[in-house]
Amino acid sequence: MPAPATPSVTTRNAVVFLAVLAGGATLYWMQGILTPLALALFLAVMIDSFARVLTTRVPGFPTRAAMPTAMVLSVLLFGVAFWVVIANGRGFFDQLKDYTPRLNEIIARVAHIAGIKVAPTIGGLVNELNPQRFIGQAAASFGNFASSAVLVLIYLGFIIASRKGFGRKIVALFPQHAERERNLKMFQRIRDGVEQYLWIQTVTGLMIAASAFVVMMLLRLDNAFFWAFLIFLAAYIPILGGAIGCFLPPLFALVQFPQSFWPAIILFAALQTIFFVVGNVIYPRMQGESLNMDPTVVLLSLALWGALWGVPGMFLSTPLTVAAMVILAQFDGSRWIAILLSEDGDPQGERAATAATPSTPRKK
Repeated sequence: MPAPATPSVTTRNAVVFLAVLAGGATLYWMQGILTPLALALFLAVMIDSFARVLTTRVPGFPTRAAMPTAMVLSVLLFGVAFWVVIANGRGFFDQLKDYTPRLNEIIARVAHIAGIKVAPTIGGLVNELNPQRFIGQAAASFGNFASSAVLVLIYLGFIIASRKGFGRKIVALFPQHAERERNLKMFQRIRDGVEQYLWIQTVTGLMIAASAFVVMMLLRLDNAFFWAFLIFLAAYIPILGGAIGCFLPPLFALVQFPQSFWPAIILFAALQTIFFVVGNVIYPRMQGESLNMDPTVVLLSLALWGALWGVPGMFLSTPLTVAAMVILAQFDGSRWIAILLSEDGDPQGERAATAATPSTPRKK
């Protein structure tokens, strides 16, 4: 019998391309189910990372108490973040009422510069927008958010409860030792990528937020801590979070200091400098050395996952792309995609592992 024909490279790449399109359509169609599951997996990895840090960094910490302690710490952190936003946000929105006359003055000045004879007012803009139309939509969005949060917590509870059987499932799925080790390394690389992403976003977010807080305090901007905390939270969304933190505080500086544009200009220039240094010097170095992702891919993944899953997709864009890169690198037909996604063309980290392994001395 003649040997079966080997598919050409063009045919194989075409099949991979069609599979990617079909996978993207499936992800978009099932976003209501998959988004809470992805968020729960992300939180599970975060809690597991907390637990391993406690056992490795805290001398004498009991192993059995690591996971419950990590869960309690995670709940406390999210609770504190929620409380800070609510407590400071209330005062912030109360001050917006006092800012209305100043906003009208700024609108009038801008309208005069633009040649508009009759300048609009905040009250007129609100009446034009007719906010009553959006009350039902806002209530529905809040209800969807609450139901999604409950679903994420349910998924998280089942994932943590079933983690003990993960080792037995791996043995059953991959009976051969070599295959099992290869897949365990793949899972470890995905987990390490998510942990590194959390670490990088937290460190760079703290750098930006602390620097911005110092600048805002020097300029005596109202609600400086609230703005700095929002900048820190927004830092977990790559690129977009930095843009939000860079433009909103200067806009409110215009409102707080209507007699001069200089505070807003100084604040804008300072925030631009901070974001430029952290985003273009520190962040790419940390990301390239740990996540091994091309900076352009980070931007494209943000747009892609944002189009598929909205804000949760933007938040999870980098971890999901790291996982996709590692999985695609395991197959010959899709390895070229993983190479394009990586920073150094080595998505599996084989060169680093080879360099780290000491060479065997030759016998004389």
